[in-house]
Amino acid sequence: MTELPNSRPVVLVTGAARRVGAAIARTLHAAGYDLALHCRNSRAELDSLIGDLELQRGSSTLALQAELANVEALPDLVTDTIDRFGRLDGLVNNASAFFPTALESVTAQQWDELFASNARAPFFLAKAAAPHLRERAGAIVNLLDIYAQRPLPGYSVYCMAKAAQAAMTEALAHELGPQVRVNGVAPGAVMWPENGTSYANKDEIIARTPLKRAGTADDVARTVLWLLRDAGFVTGQIVRVDGGRSLAI
Repeated sequence: MTELPNSRPVVLVTGAARRVGAAIARTLHAAGYDLALHCRNSRAELDSLIGDLELQRGSSTLALQAELANVEALPDLVTDTIDRFGRLDGLVNNASAFFPTALESVTAQQWDELFASNARAPFFLAKAAAPHLRERAGAIVNLLDIYAQRPLPGYSVYCMAKAAQAAMTEALAHELGPQVRVNGVAPGAVMWPENGTSYANKDEIIARTPLKRAGTADDVARTVLWLLRDAGFVTGQIVRVDGGRSLAI
């Protein structure tokens, strides 16, 4: 049964169950947003997060589970959000695959997986969300990476996919303006990957960072909130939340 629209803004966040995605969800929820929160496999973590958020404000969340590589399933995420809340004010494309692809051993399947989550899904989700975002003068925020501009050795396909997403951010800012703003956030050393590179040189990376420390998921989440809510004259921009690390890579 479709519920009546409410007065609170609504944001769809992909990859929201854990890590930076969960921090974004908590920050937006605390700022008064209702949320449609997506996961692929981390349903237990998503349910736990939603349980916490619902204790703070009832009927404020929607759980969505989907494989973003399935393009045909993407419009359903938007439709389910509209059916539940009656509106859509923002889209945060956070979900991302990340793993090394050495040139000698990289496969077409790895290419497809990295481009599906980092470029194709965000684009087609934006396409599905665009009509609803136009109605609300909404915004899209893409979670990028400083490696989109300065590639990480051994991760060429990931870096290329993120570079495509960065180009998409600027292209959609043209296509969806003036009603919809589109921006990106490029984190640096915020949360170390759980797989892929081991980052044995963490201390060296931090030492080369002008602010001399790692960031936090909350640093990223607060920037996402700013771009969605407060940055009314900002579009087509990629904000580096990296403590200045990109200056020294």
